[in-house]
Amino acid sequence: MNSEVDVAVIGAGQAGLSAAYYLRRFGVEPESGFVVLDHAPGPGGAWQFRWPSLTLSTVNGVHDLPGLGFAATIGVDPNDPEAALVHASSAVPQYFATYEKQFELPVHRPVHTRVVCARDERLRIETDSGVVSARGLINATGTWERPFIPRYPGAESFTGRQVHTKDYSSAQDFAGKHVLVVGGGISAVQLLDEISRVTTTTWVTRRPPEFRDEPFTQEIGRAAVALVEDRVRRGLPPGSVVSVTGLPVTPAIRAARERGVLARQPMFSEITADGVRWADGHEVKVDVILWCTGFRSSLDHLAPLRLRGPGGGITMTGRLATQVASDPRIHLVGYGPSSSTIGANRAGQAAARELTRHLGLPAPT
Repeated sequence: MNSEVDVAVIGAGQAGLSAAYYLRRFGVEPESGFVVLDHAPGPGGAWQFRWPSLTLSTVNGVHDLPGLGFAATIGVDPNDPEAALVHASSAVPQYFATYEKQFELPVHRPVHTRVVCARDERLRIETDSGVVSARGLINATGTWERPFIPRYPGAESFTGRQVHTKDYSSAQDFAGKHVLVVGGGISAVQLLDEISRVTTTTWVTRRPPEFRDEPFTQEIGRAAVALVEDRVRRGLPPGSVVSVTGLPVTPAIRAARERGVLARQPMFSEITADGVRWADGHEVKVDVILWCTGFRSSLDHLAPLRLRGPGGGITMTGRLATQVASDPRIHLVGYGPSSSTIGANRAGQAAARELTRHLGLPAPT
């Protein structure tokens, strides 16, 4: 695959498909005008790799892609009781596959993007399937490929098992083991709840978790997005959204609280051969450390472009902070304030609109 196009889209998750949809809508032709490169074996973005117990009733929202409803496409309303029987890892890929076909979006897969370099007025995108030369780039690679595990003294001496959220499959894998769950996000609490039903657990977080009993409102959502957007506009790494929105209290969380599962402890200071130790000398023996410590943006392939600033992040601009301030040919969607599914849709539209204007392509209607 060697080609020259106006726009290359890297990644075919929610943000990438949204950007591709709007590129078509704004008059950029598939294949000749833009291509979408995706490393995954099939449609579905990171959803196809999620753990089996993540169903449509427990997932933290699947927002409709522009022009096609999710519930109508898969035939199940996430609010219906039967949604508890539908795996997100199969339903969302089904939805994305239908979406790609219906809107004739040119997704090339599996294509692994190795590196993106600047070549005069164009961008050279080197992949394992050839080279794509583009005038502009919409990067939508998300975070799934970069699980984050913090460094702690003694980690290399631990004789038990260390796994990350990305590696999680089933609570039954830990039956009979004492599991230390590390992290204060939604995934950490969900997996803690599941695992605690089959074995003993200890839960530690860096900060005391804040549970939200009231409904998630648009005001709360806007406040969270605004704080993250402010950070990326100042060139800082995106912050955690859950630190602003808090953890929603679901029926499952209430039940876990009643069972005493949510007895959170502060972070330990070091890892020992058979457990962890706090600064006061207190120790707990564990068999498994489950790191629910999140992900980082998957942007290593953009390293030659030197987009990162001294603050450790990338200074963003544009209406929804999708445009790289130092290189307006490049938009990052699914980064920072657009990392949610609803945010990804809006970012895809904004990036497609601003980039086509910058490149002098057919004016968006």
